Amino acid sequence: MPLSRLAALYGVATSYSPSPDRTVAASDEAVVAALAALGVPAGTPDAVRGSLAAREAELRERLLPPTLVCWTGSAPATPPAPGPSAGARSPAAPAGDGASPTAGRPASPGSSLPGAGGPVSGADDASQDSVAPGGIPGGSSLASALAALPEGTRLRVRTEQGETRASVEGLEPGVHELEATAPDGRTARAHLVVAPTRLPEPPGRTYGLLVQVYSLLSRHSWGMGDLGDLAELTAWAGRALGAGFVQVNPMHAAVPGAPTDPSPYRPSSRRYPDPVYLRVEDVPEFAYAGDGDRDRVRALLEKADRLRESVLHKGALIDRDAVWELKREALELVRDVPLGPGRRAAYCDFLAEEGEALEDHATWCALAEVYGSDWKGWPPGLRDPRSAETARARGELMDRVDFHSRLAWLTDAQLATAQRSARDAGMTVGLVHDLAVGVHPGGADAWAQQEYFAAGMSVGAPPDAFSVQGQDWGLPPWRPDRLAESGYAPYRRLLRALFRYAGALRIDHVMGLFRLWWVPQGRPATEGTYVRYDAEAMLAVLALEASRAGALVIGEDLGTVEPGVRETLQEHGVLGTSVLWFERDWDGTGLPLPPEQWRTDCLATATTHDLPPTASRLTGDHVELRDRLGLLTRPVDEERAEAAADVGEWLALLARLGLLQGAAGGVSEQSEEAEIQAVHRFLLRTPARLVGVWLPDAVGDRRPQNLPGTWDQYPNWRLPVADAEGRPITLEELAASPRLHALAEVVREGRTTGGCGQAG
Repeated sequence: MPLSRLAALYGVATSYSPSPDRTVAASDEAVVAALAALGVPAGTPDAVRGSLAAREAELRERLLPPTLVCWTGSAPATPPAPGPSAGARSPAAPAGDGASPTAGRPASPGSSLPGAGGPVSGADDASQDSVAPGGIPGGSSLASALAALPEGTRLRVRTEQGETRASVEGLEPGVHELEATAPDGRTARAHLVVAPTRLPEPPGRTYGLLVQVYSLLSRHSWGMGDLGDLAELTAWAGRALGAGFVQVNPMHAAVPGAPTDPSPYRPSSRRYPDPVYLRVEDVPEFAYAGDGDRDRVRALLEKADRLRESVLHKGALIDRDAVWELKREALELVRDVPLGPGRRAAYCDFLAEEGEALEDHATWCALAEVYGSDWKGWPPGLRDPRSAETARARGELMDRVDFHSRLAWLTDAQLATAQRSARDAGMTVGLVHDLAVGVHPGGADAWAQQEYFAAGMSVGAPPDAFSVQGQDWGLPPWRPDRLAESGYAPYRRLLRALFRYAGALRIDHVMGLFRLWWVPQGRPATEGTYVRYDAEAMLAVLALEASRAGALVIGEDLGTVEPGVRETLQEHGVLGTSVLWFERDWDGTGLPLPPEQWRTDCLATATTHDLPPTASRLTGDHVELRDRLGLLTRPVDEERAEAAADVGEWLALLARLGLLQGAAGGVSEQSEEAEIQAVHRFLLRTPARLVGVWLPDAVGDRRPQNLPGTWDQYPNWRLPVADAEGRPITLEELAASPRLHALAEVVREGRTTGGCGQAG
């Protein structure tokens, strides 16, 4: 069919397979809507024929796809220690013309690039659609593209380092510009991503803590955990517990509102961090703030004390809006303090390095203060970040633009301090930051990067056994065609910004590097379809930026994953995520998977922020919670029986392995604690390179941080870490907790008995 052929040429699926034995056709309406979001008319048979003819003619005449990939050797096995150059931006590709090269025949598929560390890699057609998003078999493979060029085509490469070459041989890793001139006079330019085949690998086995930063309050917090608390946690965990990393929630900037959406997975910007996490007292200028009005500063500190006490001792939820109101007022006072010469120079360097991206972000923040936080409701002229009206408004609001630019600088600096604290404490990895799958449609990134987002579309998931209605996450997807045309510039800039203060990066829904479920806005999630991305290019950019930073990458690959994806990720060194309760012999007995059968290249944990804490799982509290909230789809007795059987099978395996020490049965706190320790002994028995301990598990907290499927029925993302009785506890109390130290000893024993521990 013409529509199917047209869809294939743009990477739009006309069917999908929720299971190996079942194929579901996407509706024509969904396919037409996805094509329309890519700028392809397909609403009528004539439109389909015209678009198909135009696309086929374009591909016949095109010399090169917009982005090409060359894999070259391996990344360093051990991330380097941070030094003066850590976090430095890579050089921009030069714009000047070089000398014209002599004519030469293009390299053939599989030919080596001398000095580059290995052969040119072709795409693995077995794991891709028959036609890749680039419109040619093999997608972005350099070998395939060069082999298809006419004989006698001349090549010229402008390297990222400023050189001009006549061939692709011996290129250093980077994003270069390749120009081809055919004998008939046709020319083409493409971005050439040269990247190491594998990402950096973990420096030996290690374990770490998983924590939602906002939930971890100390005696100094202003009502929620902050970057000062994070730095303190990393210093303590590295030195006192021998932890190798601390994984945190996404620190992305939130969309301001009344109230602000507390979910860290629906941010305004993924590139810039949220200043609500600033430790105000750690800003050097704060010591001099309010010199003429010390009473105002004192009043702010007293309000911060009351806000903290309300969360820790009066049962109040974490209130980001109240916290930000106080911090914003304090930071306004801080901004009035002149920067010293060194600080001023550092701030100017930050502004210069960030350039237009920061100016856009700060402009959106300033405009949102005036017109609200959804740019689609702003005056028409301000909806375009490049319009004359926006330029005038920026000038009129320059004081506010500077304020928000300053906040980005201060937050960036405190994040870097937290990572330095981790590495100084002996952590081999340090901070593991989390990259959300997308951004809020009304936020700063969606406004500033409109050309890269698919208008009228939302990312989600198709119907499956867990969600028969499918899912709509309300996040606009990136357009794969625009990404390729830009050499993946916004993706590269995003990764570079996050790696600046990370020892590792967790990528939420890592399968999105391959394809995403696009849902037309206003339609149910069942009426969507998959749109494929150039996974080879996405992985190459990821490998390039991770290797430059010496950072690991962990992919969240839970749930249904299409065949070949996990294998491809593993080939390139992307670690997976394995959660104990999901690891069963699904193709055989269905029983819990023995530790020796777990995969090696993964982060192994007992739970995550979206799942019940281990104490809740063991006691069945998670079933009772969902029953109270009316979330069960089956009788509660069936749910209880299934949950008890699930736990029973795991406990039986733990007992057979001799891991249950001190668990006398029943539901006592002592037995529950012993069972949690046994779960972590099990994780240490697996070959997993990284083992994560959910910090609330260390003190018996039974409350999930997020309960999927709820909005106002449950306080998602607003709970402080608490003990087994539900009493909020501070970072200082955590550090002194006998229960936490007992679990830490379990991990230490694993280190000495061949289990998980820091590399020496």
